Amino acid sequence: MSKQNPQKEMSFLEHLEELRRRIIASLVVYACFFVVLFVYYEQAIAIFTDLFVPLKSELSTKLFVTTITEGFLVQLKVSATLALLCSLPIHLINGALFIFPALSKKTKTVATLALLVSFVLACGGAFLAYRYIIPWSIRFLGSPPFLPNSVGILLNLRQNISYVVSFIFWTILVFQTPLLLLFLLGTGILERRALFKASRYIIVLIFIIAAIITPSVDPVSQCLIALPLLLLYFLTILVAKIFRLGEKPQASTLR
Repeated sequence: MSKQNPQKEMSFLEHLEELRRRIIASLVVYACFFVVLFVYYEQAIAIFTDLFVPLKSELSTKLFVTTITEGFLVQLKVSATLALLCSLPIHLINGALFIFPALSKKTKTVATLALLVSFVLACGGAFLAYRYIIPWSIRFLGSPPFLPNSVGILLNLRQNISYVVSFIFWTILVFQTPLLLLFLLGTGILERRALFKASRYIIVLIFIIAAIITPSVDPVSQCLIALPLLLLYFLTILVAKIFRLGEKPQASTLR
């Protein structure tokens, strides 16, 4: 009997051993990325500091530290953050390989598709934030109305790196909302018709969220994040309609 289903006959301790091996593998991969990024820190930090190049001032075009330990702490933070992002696919694959043997074939397919969609949405959100929204916001906040000629720029390294990282993080997070909506529709918690009827309120809510997480107050930056979210919202409704998710059961089928 045990030869027919060796995967299902694993004991609790064997599962723990499997989990331990996968956690160690993920930690080793993370440590490798961390060491590489720590060694090549100058190239890694340029990913963030290059965003502030448009802010050319008479004082300096560089970012400054205000304490002797700040440079080292920022190096640790940047290396750790980028190492986590680079190794995240490995962590997800390790987690999937540990969990998938206990899932049905249909559940595996849905979970794999969800992970792929989540990855694409995360990459799209990060690209939008890094390539368009943050540079536009920096140029806007560094424009003459806010920084006249009599005011110089002395940018703090830690604060501005945190500003960039936190905004990218929140953008990635809000770009995962289509998966949350599809989950609620697929489980019957939310009806597609109700979601569509509430579109007026959701549109307002999207612009409020965009205003909260956008680093600058200009409407262009807010629209740059709100419009893709609106597109994702209506695409979610379209996908739900195609796959008949969130439909209310007909009265005739309940008899």
